Amino acid sequence: MAKKRVHIDPVPDAEAGALLKQVDDISRNFVGQFDELEAALGMMLLGRLVGWKVLVLIHNKRTIRKYEEILGINIREVFPDEGPLIEKSHAYMLAKKLGQYWKAVSGDQKVPNRRELQQS
Repeated sequence: MAKKRVHIDPVPDAEAGALLKQVDDISRNFVGQFDELEAALGMMLLGRLVGWKVLVLIHNKRTIRKYEEILGINIREVFPDEGPLIEKSHAYMLAKKLGQYWKAVSGDQKVPNRRELQQS
């Protein structure tokens, strides 16, 4: 049986242009390790698709703070709590099913493959 394809609205031209300008500005002003910039920008681009709840599940607090500082954002203010591709997060769906999301975030509840994305 074929998996259903999730619809993601295209980013309006003005918003896409503003996002690219933001990426350019962040990159131009960044001083530090290139891999940290790359990872922070990846989080920024995927955050709108999966939501901040997945981000705090896969990254520790220190990493989130570091990326927020690089990007000049607060993920809870910029991203939805659940994005259109949230179901691709195996860990989030399992934690939600078990009703243990915040325990999974804190590490009290271990979730196997918490960083893995699955076919949706």
